[in-house]
Amino acid sequence: MPRTVIATLFIAGTALLVGAGATFAAEKRAPAKPAPRSTAATPARTPGPSYEERADAMAFADDIAERRGLDRAWVRRTIGEARLLPQVPRLMLPPARGTAKNWRLYRSRFVEPIRIRAGVRFWDQHQATLARAEAQYGVPAETIVGILGVETIYGQQVGTFRVMDALATLSFDFPAAHPRAAERIAFFRGELEQFLSLCMRAGLDPFELRGSYAGAMGLPQFMPSSWAKYAVDFDGDGRIDLFGSPADAIGSVANYFRGYGWTPGMPTHYPVSFDPARLDRDALLAPDILPTFSVAAFAAKGAIVEGPGAAHRGPLALIELQNGGDAPSYVVGTENFYAITRYNWSSYYAMAVIELGREVALARNR
Repeated sequence: MPRTVIATLFIAGTALLVGAGATFAAEKRAPAKPAPRSTAATPARTPGPSYEERADAMAFADDIAERRGLDRAWVRRTIGEARLLPQVPRLMLPPARGTAKNWRLYRSRFVEPIRIRAGVRFWDQHQATLARAEAQYGVPAETIVGILGVETIYGQQVGTFRVMDALATLSFDFPAAHPRAAERIAFFRGELEQFLSLCMRAGLDPFELRGSYAGAMGLPQFMPSSWAKYAVDFDGDGRIDLFGSPADAIGSVANYFRGYGWTPGMPTHYPVSFDPARLDRDALLAPDILPTFSVAAFAAKGAIVEGPGAAHRGPLALIELQNGGDAPSYVVGTENFYAITRYNWSSYYAMAVIELGREVALARNR
């Protein structure tokens, strides 16, 4: 998609959507004229039926049109033309019960030569911008580099699904077998609402945008709500373009983490050892990845935070990384580790981001 189209969409959307839940309900502007339908090729997948005959989809269209002050006919037509992507609901299901997680295998998918080399090139090309983002937001360059490498290999793989189809599918055909189905349906309907509001106000065609099967877009794979809240014009050209501007992507990722409480200078994790005689592993793992225990509380339950972590002030979490049939790996995660999991609710993901960024930094130094 042309850079100017993407930029226009999101600079307009950001201006309108930040903190604007009540604004849309109150404003009754003349609706923007929808952009002409793109002739760009749809990904080579077999779509399912459209949503025009689905009562629940049309009721949702009427609801958001009224609440957001959008043109009702346009919203109904747009949702009605979205197509079910049959493969997407299957991709959202968790692994079958009993499937062993394997950190080493997971790590090997992301901390590997292609991403490391691409990360070195990206860091070398955007060194000044990364340094500026670190200075302004307090987020280390290697963390930003790790995110962009894990998400899209620095823009090489931004997704080929039509975002409109993906969000509609997950809003109206999310798998009921998922253990958090109701919560996830509410989430994706909120993202679809943000996306439609943004496209309508900008007068652009929502079927042009491509992204992941979950509806994430651009170099940093932001969901529509994240575009609205955290995307920034970091290259200063007067527009936000997370598809074509690495600077905007860098600044937006850093702003995202600051928004989730990133503490400058705090490590993401520390090594840990165990005293088998006192170890209460179940109690330490009960809060999952939420930092909960002090260093002293860890010690009382048989876990010794090592190195600089022994002097850490603030809550910590015991992070277990399973290794298939082998013994798990453990680290102690800080609030900055937890901040990375706000990007993707997974300790495996957070460690992959951390270790890819670290390996890219080491490769640059070599």
